[in-house]
Amino acid sequence: MIKITLKDGSNIEVDEGTSVIDVAKQISEGLARVATCATVNGKVQDLRYEIKEDCMLNIHTFESDLEGKKAYWHTTSHIMAQAIKRLFPEVKLAIGPAIDEGFYYDFDTKNPFTDEDKLKIEAEMKKIIKEDLPIEKFTLTREEAIKLMKEKEEPYKVELIEDLPEGEEITFYKQGEFTDLCAGPHLMSTGKVKSVKILSSSAAYWRGDSNKQVLQRIYGISYPKASQLEEYITMIEEAKKRDHRKLGKELDLFFFDETAPGMAYWLPKGFKMMNILIDFWRKEHEKRGYQEFSGPQLNSSVLWKISGHWDHYKEDMFVLTDMDGNEQALKPMNCPNAIKVYQSKLRSYKDLPLRFNDIDVIHRNEKSGQLNGLFRVRMFRQDDAHNFIREDQIGTEIKDIVEIAKKIYGIFGLDFKLTLSTRPDDYMGEIEVWNKAENDLKNVLEEICGKDGYTINEGDGAFYGPKIDIKMKDCLNREWQMGTVQLDFQLPQRFNLSYIDTDGTKKTPILVHRALFGSFERFIGIITEHFAGAFPIWLAPVQVRVLPISELHMEYANKVKEQLEKSGIRVEIDERSEKIGYKIREAQLQKIPYMLVVGEKEQESETVGVRSRKDGDIGAMEIQKFIDKVKEEVENFVK
Repeated sequence: MIKITLKDGSNIEVDEGTSVIDVAKQISEGLARVATCATVNGKVQDLRYEIKEDCMLNIHTFESDLEGKKAYWHTTSHIMAQAIKRLFPEVKLAIGPAIDEGFYYDFDTKNPFTDEDKLKIEAEMKKIIKEDLPIEKFTLTREEAIKLMKEKEEPYKVELIEDLPEGEEITFYKQGEFTDLCAGPHLMSTGKVKSVKILSSSAAYWRGDSNKQVLQRIYGISYPKASQLEEYITMIEEAKKRDHRKLGKELDLFFFDETAPGMAYWLPKGFKMMNILIDFWRKEHEKRGYQEFSGPQLNSSVLWKISGHWDHYKEDMFVLTDMDGNEQALKPMNCPNAIKVYQSKLRSYKDLPLRFNDIDVIHRNEKSGQLNGLFRVRMFRQDDAHNFIREDQIGTEIKDIVEIAKKIYGIFGLDFKLTLSTRPDDYMGEIEVWNKAENDLKNVLEEICGKDGYTINEGDGAFYGPKIDIKMKDCLNREWQMGTVQLDFQLPQRFNLSYIDTDGTKKTPILVHRALFGSFERFIGIITEHFAGAFPIWLAPVQVRVLPISELHMEYANKVKEQLEKSGIRVEIDERSEKIGYKIREAQLQKIPYMLVVGEKEQESETVGVRSRKDGDIGAMEIQKFIDKVKEEVENFVK
């Protein structure tokens, strides 16, 4: 018998070799029906996996977490590939992973898939689901695997197998007549998938390399219930209306141009909003002892080699050679610059915690196919901070960072949760140091959230240390990876950092990397969609638009504008010779929080006719009373 410890801490005993699905049945038939995969001793496994030693077991479902969803969506990607091979036998298979929202599969086909093709594919997928084909897993040797894929005339699969290390276990999944190279995990049968929808298609390079074959990528989604799929489709339609790239143009905030891919042009209104956000961020950090600095945009490769980024991140950096033949790189992150600031003078234990924050522009050489408006760019301003602390300050420092996060997200009405991301495969440093760092973060998280108040994302830490990721959901229930808090024992050692301790000896500080917005660009993209462009009044680039009824009232309109500006309110006048109804509609389309109509009556009584974006016509109001109203609203947001 072997002992299994479940997620809730309870234990059960089973025979050695019992499969995960049979363990699920022993717990409850209901769990077995909805189980999709499991994590066994920290590694995601199939429901077919046979347990042969004492272990920690977490059984995932579609509803429980992303791992559960990904197994469901990965299975659906295979169903789609099977459907396409049935309909278009000449098509060659590339890769078909689950992603954070659904799945895709890449195909080599002479002609792009048409809308009619997609309807046929979706119909065939439903047939395969109805057939309820058992899904079987099997392994082959390298030679056998290559032979099988050559027989099936799948050159992309052959290439993938040839690139695997010698001695690697090569796994396949079979459902009916369809067999695919895959590491899994997958559901037990195709019938476990219920509602499916093909969403879109696009071109994609094989292995993301623009020098290689152009493939056709099809995206899809699936759910256990038809109602869930209907909700998702409704959300997608709403998301299209809220698309920040569309709203950015309509509201004169920003735009992109093909001459600078992945780099936004910020228009005056958008840049005004950017600066309002930065000023708010700056004030909140000044209150907590952060010191802002600025560093070089271009650094020698020597710096990046010491930090480890040259080995782990070079392909994502913009690298160039200067006139003297030395390699340089535009900085993709700010941490080495913050370290140089720390090294600029001798530090004492009394100086710690030492908190340096900066908003320098950074550059990352993202592939063109991965660029996505403000969400994925090549140039952005990270809301960065690097905090140098003593070991005994870990708990209090991380708690303080979480408090800042609560304040920042709270202003936007955004809820968030915390996730611990642990050691990745390409980690740097000693495993003992990593274990200690992860335990330190677990202890802090349990103190902040309780034992079950956070989740663990195995293997997703930075190469230099584990991290706490901050995830939030917007009004469409979409989850976003926002800020991050990374505990780093490696870089201080690599740069030989030190401080003088109480006993006069040199000690190595711990470095905390942290960003809360993630980047100002990405955050503005997210909240543009969250608010559908109707930003809270404190952040709106134009808070008030004055609407004179005719040219006769222009002088009074300018007087109103001047009074508002003196009070620090952001205001503009619609000077066009248009009817007042048209001006109101235009202001509403521009999502202006307040419109002030001024005509003969308002001019005589020195009032303004107030219209609210939210509440419509409020009525006449004295100018100073309106000013007080706006200022009070702003203060209530940012206090």
